Amino acid sequence: MHQMVPRRALLLPLPLLLLFAQPRFAADTAARARLPETVRPLLYELLVQPNLTSLSFRGTVRVQLEVLQDTEEIVLHSKELLISRAELQLGPRGLLLLPLQVLELPALEQVALAPAGGGGPLARGGGYVLHVDFAGKLSDSFHGFYRSTYRTRDGEERVVAATHFEPTHARAAFPCFDEPAFKANFSIRVRREPRHMSLSNMPKSVELPGGLLEDRFDVSVKMSTYLVAFIVSDFLSVSSTTQHGVKISVYAAPEKIDQTEFALKAAVKLLDFYDDYFGIPYSLPKQDLAAIPDFQSGAMENWGLTTYRESGLLFDPQKSSASDKLSITMVIAHELAHQWFGNLVTMQWWNDLWLNEGFAKFMEFVSVNITNPELEVEDYFLSKCFEAMEVDALSSSHPVSSPVEDPAEIREIFDDVSYDKGACILNMLRDFLTPEVFKRGIIRYLRRYSYQNTVNAQLWESFASVGALMVPTPPSRTHESVAQHRASCSPGRSPDGLDVHEMMDTWTLQEGFPVVTVEVRGREVRLSQERYLKNKEPSFSPFLWHIPLTYITSRSNTVHRFLLKTRTDVLHLPEEVEWVKFNVDMRGYYIVHYEAGGWDALVSLLQHNHTALSSNDRTSLINNVFQLVSVDKVPLDRALDLSLYLSKETEIMPVTQGLSELVPLYKLMEKRDMEDVENQLKAYIVNLFRELIERQSWSDEGSVSQRMLRSYLLLFACVRGHAPCTRAAGELFRKWKESDGTVSVPSDVSLAVYSVGARSEEGWDFLLDKYRRSLYSSVKSRIKTALCTSPLGHKLQWILEQSLEGEVLKTQDLPYVLVSVSRNPKGYRRAWDFLRANWERLLNKFDLGSPAIAHMVTGVTGQFSTREMLEEVQHFFSSLRKETGAGLRCLQQALESIEENIRWMDKNLPLLKAWLDKRGERMCVCQ
Repeated sequence: MHQMVPRRALLLPLPLLLLFAQPRFAADTAARARLPETVRPLLYELLVQPNLTSLSFRGTVRVQLEVLQDTEEIVLHSKELLISRAELQLGPRGLLLLPLQVLELPALEQVALAPAGGGGPLARGGGYVLHVDFAGKLSDSFHGFYRSTYRTRDGEERVVAATHFEPTHARAAFPCFDEPAFKANFSIRVRREPRHMSLSNMPKSVELPGGLLEDRFDVSVKMSTYLVAFIVSDFLSVSSTTQHGVKISVYAAPEKIDQTEFALKAAVKLLDFYDDYFGIPYSLPKQDLAAIPDFQSGAMENWGLTTYRESGLLFDPQKSSASDKLSITMVIAHELAHQWFGNLVTMQWWNDLWLNEGFAKFMEFVSVNITNPELEVEDYFLSKCFEAMEVDALSSSHPVSSPVEDPAEIREIFDDVSYDKGACILNMLRDFLTPEVFKRGIIRYLRRYSYQNTVNAQLWESFASVGALMVPTPPSRTHESVAQHRASCSPGRSPDGLDVHEMMDTWTLQEGFPVVTVEVRGREVRLSQERYLKNKEPSFSPFLWHIPLTYITSRSNTVHRFLLKTRTDVLHLPEEVEWVKFNVDMRGYYIVHYEAGGWDALVSLLQHNHTALSSNDRTSLINNVFQLVSVDKVPLDRALDLSLYLSKETEIMPVTQGLSELVPLYKLMEKRDMEDVENQLKAYIVNLFRELIERQSWSDEGSVSQRMLRSYLLLFACVRGHAPCTRAAGELFRKWKESDGTVSVPSDVSLAVYSVGARSEEGWDFLLDKYRRSLYSSVKSRIKTALCTSPLGHKLQWILEQSLEGEVLKTQDLPYVLVSVSRNPKGYRRAWDFLRANWERLLNKFDLGSPAIAHMVTGVTGQFSTREMLEEVQHFFSSLRKETGAGLRCLQQALESIEENIRWMDKNLPLLKAWLDKRGERMCVCQ
């Protein structure tokens, strides 16, 4: 790397520079992660020049500053940058350049810049321009300004320089005020070789000739540093224009540009939808979508230049599956929603990350449901709530709006609570207020705070300002229809004096969620609420929620509503009923327990007339009954009785939820070497779905939901060794292999076919060869998954090691590969040993506190069920230091989950065995 010679910056050791530093900085700032609010940036003029041969970069930044308080230093962020010059210009046109001393504080990722020799304070209201020259290395990780590589069809490796700054990595690319509240305008220039092109947030305005070309981009709108982006590559693009005149372009490596058409059409349609839905025009003249070969997360919402994993953007009609079509559309919808929620209006600080991510996740479903109804996206919203509840049921969970300070804490809240719980409570509010009122509230929020930063409370105040107050519970506390309920809304306060703000604080400022217990006695329905909490002895919880209950009954399929805001309450039905089902379609973020024969009535209904309830209602009953087993409210045999109805089920959500509840039970047994009971349970599950499995065709026919269900069922059956499935898949694999891959396998069933092929050494090697040669990320993803299902232990070890090295399999996929291997009965011990042995390398690559680290920790350990494994995990976690992960929330989540698995097995295993023995004649799996 070319070393830049320091010119005027004074790089002094800490003790010496403290003689010149203002005492307040030395005493206080070193103890805190947040920047002082004495200075704020107005405009960055940034020049960056990456060298894709030496894998380094250099740059210059001029920052126009506004001084808010008299101060003797400028404190801003810088991480692993060599600062060679730092000067202060007095006024935008000032001629005097005052040299600055540079005090580096690596632990805080900050630098303090002070006039040499104590040159006097920066005066409040004065105009100053900061000049800094800097240099750095392109990162080997997936954040900051980093290198990505891809290979052409001929095997040539090419380098891409790309950025990923969220949440705290802009500071690794240029010195800056790297907090979301320090919004500013950005004027960006990129120097590059003629063989490359560059992209940034704004359109290119000038291309200056020379040995190196310099691209100048228009000055950006006011935005936070984490949304800045620039890319230098040899990508090609396809383009179109929205009805509102915005130019949309999709960029990819040249040999993959023919896979961009689907994303282009989806982005045009979705951006037009958001423009119309919000009634607030998209702020920029263009929106670029770039497929980056190496990318840790799914995508990133940089304003005007969203970046994606290749698998999140590239689609081929002949190679991609129905699942690929759905997931790509959803990812694009998420990032484009961020152009309003997050970019236009940004949270003040990361504690309210959910204002960005919860809304973007929620708007995925709203937008895709309207723009692409054929994708049947509403079916999958429930799964997001269930995923959030898995985390939120632990004592180590956190509130949606959660205090955070340092970068590791910030990264930790990029989790299912911020994303999925945030989306689910928004959906609950929308359902209770009506979509029209909800929409008015969020539009008022966006309009009021455009180009500003907000806190949690300001969202709810926006609802109050449009009269969207909480609907009252009727004074009579009686049964109430939807029409009556909505007619009772008033633009003022409700009779109970409760507004949206008061209600939603109970969902955003405390962790966890409630279980509502329902007991029907004649026409009287007794209600109570308590926190649902796994792995803890029953105890009083101070948490109380304002719960917008919904319900239907055997006598009325009209959705009725009732606000439960006390620990107990009673409502009265107009007549006696055979059954009542609360939380209609599970639009509320709570689970329900039915006492006094309530579960018996619902189990009987499912067994005799399951279509009397909607698919989502059936799905929620399956989920709720098994979750209640974990907190000893329902015996396991009762939950298993309910599962018997699944032999008649045909809809994707109840089927997949049934499998999601039953399969983990035998995965726990795998860790205890209980082969007899394990095989009995496996046989029961296969028999339960046998008829549905054997009705599936080996094709890509049908609706998206039908195709996705087919893919799920055939993979499940083949991995479990169901003979009719393995024979059909084996024959397809044989034909495909003998043709050297020229005979196509239907995309939706290819994963099942590949998984059967990966059982043999020869088949595994053939699949790996096809993985190496493929230019289609969807094909590579399915092959990679199949390789991880193999029973060949040495192959599983190889794929783990190669995923870390990054030559054959990209390291971005290691978290997925590691967790997939851990779910293989032949691989779970290898995965755990690998995680421990490579822990510090993984931290360096994926970052302390990142979602990738959390996914690996909880994924690898999540099915451990013995005290021996618990002690192993505890011993390893206790050996960590703060800088290597001690105190991470995911470690506590892992330990809680293992403890719960042990408790569950100890309590329920005898019940499970007895229940299976009682139905022993049904357990045979025909070969």
